[in-house]
Amino acid sequence: MSQTFRHPEMLEIARRDGKVTVDGLAAHFGVTLQTIRRDLTYLAEAGQLERVHGGAVLPSGTTNIGYEERRVLNSSTKQAIARTCASHIPNDISLFLNIGTSTEAVARELMNHRNLMVVTNNMNVANILVANPHCEILVTGGSLRRADGGLIGNLAADTIRQFKFDLAVIGCSALDADGDLLDFDIQEVSVSQTIIRQSRKTFLVADHTKFVRSAPARIASLSAIDTLFTDHPLASELATSCESWGTTVAYAS
Repeated sequence: MSQTFRHPEMLEIARRDGKVTVDGLAAHFGVTLQTIRRDLTYLAEAGQLERVHGGAVLPSGTTNIGYEERRVLNSSTKQAIARTCASHIPNDISLFLNIGTSTEAVARELMNHRNLMVVTNNMNVANILVANPHCEILVTGGSLRRADGGLIGNLAADTIRQFKFDLAVIGCSALDADGDLLDFDIQEVSVSQTIIRQSRKTFLVADHTKFVRSAPARIASLSAIDTLFTDHPLASELATSCESWGTTVAYAS
């Protein structure tokens, strides 16, 4: 198979898994390690991947992956994480769901929950939960981000400050080795920080691709999160930090 055909599939694997390895790609395509290294160098020089030890990851930067691409990226994994998260959400509570495809997946798993008051700054979450007649839905104000249906800015944060939520479920664009939650939009970061402050408990839903990405703006530390729901084991140092912070890590079944 020529590189013309390998490169698009390499990028698709990277988008699906968040990372590609030299060994894995060589086995997948039936070519030598040297061939894969040349391919990855070419893709890195073209700005489509970033080389890391043993492979490559999607490029970090100052802009997020497009919403439609994020919506389908690791969709089955997000669904499994969302199902596990939803199993820890009780009935009869006030709940905040913020912007992101992972929190939208959680919303889809709440169809059988009863007596929820859900506040959200995500128009997609509101539209999903319309199908649950036992769910009261409140939407914050704010500037509408047309790309993904998110409501951001001071008006969104001001609305959130009117509440004290029993529980918030949030997402992030990246999660670094220090345990910092990161995002791209500083206005969204400000809203997420307000959500955490106004919630008695906070859950984070983040699949393994978030651990190999980067974003410029810091939301908070995992130390501010009660439970992280993810799909892959954490690096040992971060797992030790979570234990010392009292942050529970729950893995999707």
